[in-house]
Amino acid sequence: MLSSDRLPLLVTGVAGVTGYNALHYFHARYPGQVIGIRQQDNWRLAGSHIVACDAEDPDRMARLFDEYGFRSVLNCAGNCALRACELDSRLAWRTNVEGLINLLAQVVERNVRLVHTSIDLVFSGDDAQRDGHVEGDRPDPVTVYGKTMVSGEQLLADWYPAACVLRISLPMGISFNGHAGAIDWIQSRFAKQRPATLYYDEIRTPTYTDCMNGVFEQLLAGDAAGLYHSGGPRRLSLYEIAQIVNRVGGYDPELLEGCPRIEAGPIPPRAGNVAMRSHQLAELLGREPFDPWPLQERWVPTDRDWHYQRAGEPGSAELLARVLYRNPSRIGVI
Repeated sequence: MLSSDRLPLLVTGVAGVTGYNALHYFHARYPGQVIGIRQQDNWRLAGSHIVACDAEDPDRMARLFDEYGFRSVLNCAGNCALRACELDSRLAWRTNVEGLINLLAQVVERNVRLVHTSIDLVFSGDDAQRDGHVEGDRPDPVTVYGKTMVSGEQLLADWYPAACVLRISLPMGISFNGHAGAIDWIQSRFAKQRPATLYYDEIRTPTYTDCMNGVFEQLLAGDAAGLYHSGGPRRLSLYEIAQIVNRVGGYDPELLEGCPRIEAGPIPPRAGNVAMRSHQLAELLGREPFDPWPLQERWVPTDRDWHYQRAGEPGSAELLARVLYRNPSRIGVI
């Protein structure tokens, strides 16, 4: 639970999967004490607890802190559109670095508790034999997005070392617009009878947002500082993730195509094995923070043709929503 000295809470980046799910979680837990901010032009994202504020607008940010008196911030903001960031590095810098500077100007001045999300794509993942990245590994991003996130981490280390930084992987949960997340994009292709091509050798550690929200709450309530990896215990390639979405959703298996990332083309460049080990976070929290995604072993691919093997389980969009967007152990669906 968050104590009164950690409320009100500001959640940024609520157009993304991580921020959107965190906002709803905390709004339900602490009604009237949680505000989310969105970009001014994202008018479709609305609610009594959602305020328009461009992260790049320092004056508006200052007025927001004056009005609400935030005592803690969960910063999930960031432009993660890999191709758009490669084609316009200024766009990536403005959102991922300048926006953080404006937020820090308020947080540091007011001594506000800050939990900040970074990303596993600060690594290139070129060492395919690595047994999961740890916090001491040197970042070597291959994308503009990853480089700006490294810059953000350095800003926090230099300017506000009391902050807690979490490197997350793929957040698995619902989105406000139905296409902001990894599951969304893959499912939308299949639902429209369009092929989806995913990579055999880009490895991630996806995490249910249901699990992430509990971690955020525990860290916001505490005083832990520094950098922690926050990836799930199950390592999956993007191709395997698409296999799971295809089979659980009951979609045509012929629509899924796979290839090595070297065939993806130069823009955007693709990372390799960026799986993370989250042992330090587990030690800090005194528990295993994440269930594997997907929770049940029966939905884990065993080979590249696994999604063809329906075994009398036709799958459906409803089943997908119950076991992939949500953690079944948290909602009683096993």
